[in-house]
Amino acid sequence: MKRRLIILTEIISPYRIPLFNALAGHPGVDLHVIFLAETDPDLRQWRVYKDEIKFSYQVLRSWRKRLGRYNCLLNRGVNAALSAAAPEVVLCGGYNYVASWQALRWSRIHHVPFFLWSESNVQDIRQGHFPVEFLKRSFIRRCSGFVVPGRSAAEYLRTLQVQDRAIFIAPNAVDNQLFTSAAAIVRQNAELQRRERSLPERYFLFVGRLVGEKGVFELLSAYAKLDERTRQEVGLVLAGEGAARPQLEAAASAISPRMIKFCGFAHREELSAYYALADMLILPTYTDPWGLVVNEAMACGLPVILSRAAGCAADLVRENWNGLLIPPRDVLSLAAAMQTLARQPELCATMGANSAQHISHYSPEEWSLGIARAIGAEGGARD
Repeated sequence: MKRRLIILTEIISPYRIPLFNALAGHPGVDLHVIFLAETDPDLRQWRVYKDEIKFSYQVLRSWRKRLGRYNCLLNRGVNAALSAAAPEVVLCGGYNYVASWQALRWSRIHHVPFFLWSESNVQDIRQGHFPVEFLKRSFIRRCSGFVVPGRSAAEYLRTLQVQDRAIFIAPNAVDNQLFTSAAAIVRQNAELQRRERSLPERYFLFVGRLVGEKGVFELLSAYAKLDERTRQEVGLVLAGEGAARPQLEAAASAISPRMIKFCGFAHREELSAYYALADMLILPTYTDPWGLVVNEAMACGLPVILSRAAGCAADLVRENWNGLLIPPRDVLSLAAAMQTLARQPELCATMGANSAQHISHYSPEEWSLGIARAIGAEGGARD
């Protein structure tokens, strides 16, 4: 028999759909996903690709309010939805919503194993606030087990005295084939694609929200420190939106305005073109639970310059093999890494090929196998 699994998660994120589809196809899993909301329009501009969903799901009624830096989301019908779904295991994406605590309490009352899907890591600057840490530890003590995307998240749980036997790795993934295929198509007609988007012949690429914690100001400062010849030959493209954009554009105008391009938010089907035509991806973040743009860029065959603060750093980037790792907030180290790779396009090509090879092991199918191992549904039958 299949093991009945309910996943409770916030919104219908486009990058999660391929993972849930793969899990729904696992012979040992009977999957149903409960979303707390369809999307978060104030924070994300993602499209909701409902036509791609191949798993059973429902969206709860919700009320959302942003209070300063905090996101308050309240739901109706959590207990009723869980009772109707009749799970044998519950997997909850995070502890920071009222619904997460409701699901935990429901699971304990009904003696249903409750797993936390945790992406926090030891480098995350958001740690350290006593009330938050107290609540997190209280939540963790009541969980049956934990699913993490990689080594940094597993190490973080160990610092909270979680035993290794309770930690299962389901490697964070995107639809590699989608990005690989789309990038290959773009490269077949690279010059036309570049002209249509007014992109430089060569460029460094940043993808993400334009906010200070992503290291975007350090990125501009590092670009300004490159020698003039490099800045004339290699541009800087930023794909994303955010509150810092006006300040960034003002700063860029004093550096190399013709070589720095702000593309705005790019949907999934548009991103592949930016990846395909770039020399490398740069993510100088101060804090990031993982950094799925790194998966996407690697699937498109790019080398990566990555902050060690990113949750994926320990798993996805091997120093001098498929990229370079830098300390967060370190402009000089970032500039040196950019200068090094910009001067060696052949090395970039080799690193990009290594990226594509390495990321093939981080697929939706591998993620689904990790989840199946966690909940004891490796095969299609149980004793």
